[in-house]
Formats: sequence, structure tokens, C-alpha cells
Amino acid sequence: MPRDNSIKSVLIIGSGPIIIGQACEFDYSGSQASRSLREEGIEVTLINSNPATIMTDQVTADHIYLLPLTVDSIEKILNERKIDAVLPTMGGQTALNLCKEADERGIWTKYGVRIIGVNVAAIETTENRESFRKLMIEIGVGVPPSNVANSFLEGKEIAQRIGFPLVIRPSYTLGGTGGSFVMKKEEFEDRLMRGLQASPIHEVLVEKAVLGWKEYELELLRDANDNVIIICSIENLDPMGVHTGDSITIAPAMTLSDHTYQRMRDMAIKMMRAIGKFAGGCNVQFAVSPDTEDIIAVEINPRVSRSSALASKATGYPIAKLLQSLPSVITLTN
Repeated sequence: MPRDNSIKSVLIIGSGPIIIGQACEFDYSGSQASRSLREEGIEVTLINSNPATIMTDQVTADHIYLLPLTVDSIEKILNERKIDAVLPTMGGQTALNLCKEADERGIWTKYGVRIIGVNVAAIETTENRESFRKLMIEIGVGVPPSNVANSFLEGKEIAQRIGFPLVIRPSYTLGGTGGSFVMKKEEFEDRLMRGLQASPIHEVLVEKAVLGWKEYELELLRDANDNVIIICSIENLDPMGVHTGDSITIAPAMTLSDHTYQRMRDMAIKMMRAIGKFAGGCNVQFAVSPDTEDIIAVEINPRVSRSSALASKATGYPIAKLLQSLPSVITLTN
């Protein structure tokens, strides 16, 4: 598939400061994406507020802006440079949220900038816990009993209806920030408030916990013609209940039966196609019952993740080359 020659310059949004347990994967993926784009002769501009990363080394991009990760900073860059497209999938949740905010303010339309690697509708669907839950039910993908709460009272009502143990998942956060497992009623109120406060839209999903189930992930890539491939299957050594960022992960999955893998593969492809029409990558997380091999969807991230970096290293496939996701660029060969 030939490259779209209308895109001559791309803005990559970084993830900001790296903290223990998260964000170093975005340094890796952002650096790889910049290299891949420059190999295609595309001018790369990078914005990141962290000078202590490889991504912000002078050899990585053509133009580097060490600025706060805000819409105002992005507009400053767009005033200075002609940018054809923005790639927000290399900077984790920070970059996706910033891309969405800039879109809501009309910045991309104002400066004629295309969003590549994802679209705003996919960000909204996957990061809004209620939208994700409803979509999974609509397409026939299993999810645990759950409901969304936007207030303390709503959360308490849901907990009474579903019963314990529960997991609280805030919307629009990274690395499990604000999330927690609640084993008994006495712990619930404090953890619910923490989750609501962590979410930038004051929203959490209160969900029945499937503690002890096995956790798997699939890395998907899709081209502009809707061809989808599974780059890698990944297994968490720890069961559900240990955040994937704190767990040892193994690629490829070692205890996944072929029958269950094929079901999981079909579900993941259906999920990716359901969230929107864009060329790029997704990380899909599943929980599998060790007794019945029932599968439920935990979440889908329309961006790179820790596991994406692992998949790239484990398979030798330069996934950042595809994740640049120019509208008609995709090549599914190494």
C-alpha cells in the first residue's frame, strides 16, 4: 500500500513525566515512531514536558518542544510550524486526553491537522467506562456486572445491587490511578471517593470483581483497508487482582488453549472494528475463567501500552512503523 504523500509533517504528543510503574513504555514507543516517520522522509515535531527521556534527545525528532502538555502549547507549535497530522497514540492517556480536548476546542480543524492512529470517537468510546460497557453488550462481548457512577450516592446504590467483591475503575486515567478492589463494605466509601476524585470527569465504573481469573492481552494492528492482524498474545503471570503494570507478563501466552485463543482473537477484532474506523493499533485485555474458560473483556486501549512495547521486542516486529497509521500507508510485512 503506497504512502500518503500528502502528509509531510507529523506532531507526536509525548506522555510527560515518567513515574515509577508507568510511562517509560511511551518513551520507547514515541522514539520508535519518530524513527519510523523520519525513515519515510516525514518531518517530525515532538512535544513533551520531560527532558530526561530518550524521546526528547536531539537525534530523535526534527523539532523538539519542551513545553507543558496543554492545548495552548500545541497551538503555539501550530502557529510556528505547518503540521499536517498529529499522532497522539504514543503518549498514553495524557496524549489521548490532550488530543480530545484540542478537538473539542476546534484546534485541529482550525489549523487543518489530521488525527492519525486513532480518532476522537474511539477515544471517547474506550475511555468512557459506560460507553465501553454498553458497546460490549451491543456486540455480544461479555463484561462483568457493572454500572457507572458519577456521584457518591450512585456508587453506593450500585455496590448494594451488585455485591462484593468489587473493582472501582475511574474513567480517563492511566496505570490504574484511582482504581481499587473492594473486598468488604467497610472499605467501599473511601475507595469510591478516591476513584471519583482521580477521574477528570468525576466518573467511575463499579464492577463485579473476577479475582483469581487469568488475564491475557492481545496486540492488534489494523491498516486503512480494515485488515487486522494479531501481533502478539500476552499472559499475565499474576491473576486478575494484580494490575497488569505490576505483574510479570509473558509473550507469547503459555497456558492459553487454541480454542480459547481463537475465540479471544475473534472478540478482539470485533471490538477494534466496533470502536471506529481508523488505521492503527489497539491493546485488548481479557479475563478468562480458569474453570470454565469463559471470557470477559476488561478494556481496550486505542494506543500503545506497556504490553505493546513488550510485543514489539518479543516479536521483532517494529509496531511503531504501523502505528504511525498514515491513512493509506500501512504495510503488514516486516
